[in-house]
Amino acid sequence: MNSTTPAPTRSARRRFGARAAAAVLASAALVVAAPLAAQAHVTATPDAATAGGYGTLNFAFSHGCDGSSTTALEITIPEGLASVYPTIEAGWQIDVQRDGENGPISLITYTADEPVPDGIRATVVLGVQYAEDTAGETLAFPVNQVCEVGNTDWAEIAEDGVDPHSLDAPAPTVAVGDATSDEHGSDHSDAEQSDSDAEDMTDASATASTEASALPIVLGGAGLVLGAGALVVALLAFRRTRS
Repeated sequence: MNSTTPAPTRSARRRFGARAAAAVLASAALVVAAPLAAQAHVTATPDAATAGGYGTLNFAFSHGCDGSSTTALEITIPEGLASVYPTIEAGWQIDVQRDGENGPISLITYTADEPVPDGIRATVVLGVQYAEDTAGETLAFPVNQVCEVGNTDWAEIAEDGVDPHSLDAPAPTVAVGDATSDEHGSDHSDAEQSDSDAEDMTDASATASTEASALPIVLGGAGLVLGAGALVVALLAFRRTRS
């Protein structure tokens, strides 16, 4: 005697449709959440430089402390910089601390004239020259993000082989490479050369910032595509079940 499988009831079909829709939304949310979490970090761009070279270093953030507005950034200056110059930014006050009365700069604090709301991107800038003996090193710039309520200390350093983005509060870093032959043969005290190097680094920073801002859109679209594919597979399986 042939047996037949009863057709799914209307309520069963509705439950299946709801579960399939939930799966699509969950897939998209997981993919989109990763780049958004990375954007919450305080970043330094460009994140690569050359020993002995000059440049501008941009520190950016786009979120506060658990939703609280940002009031200040305290940037710890690592060893490995021949010089550092805080850059005046509209809307920010600057305080500089040194090691000793005439020692090197150890901490720079940018205090906002008005708190920066959560979800608003803002940047502060340092002019720097990297020391000649830093080739092959990665310099970390710990940043304490002070908010109206609480703070986030971006000071974690990734161990070898660990993805910095996997850390809860990674410090911004800059990888220093070997100096080019032109840099070895140039006079670093020459102001015109310094300005030219700074402009090049600023262009590189703008490119990196544009690529970073586009990343969430690309990955978010990929998440929707993956989610749609999951829905198609689920629907095909449902039809096979009915037949």
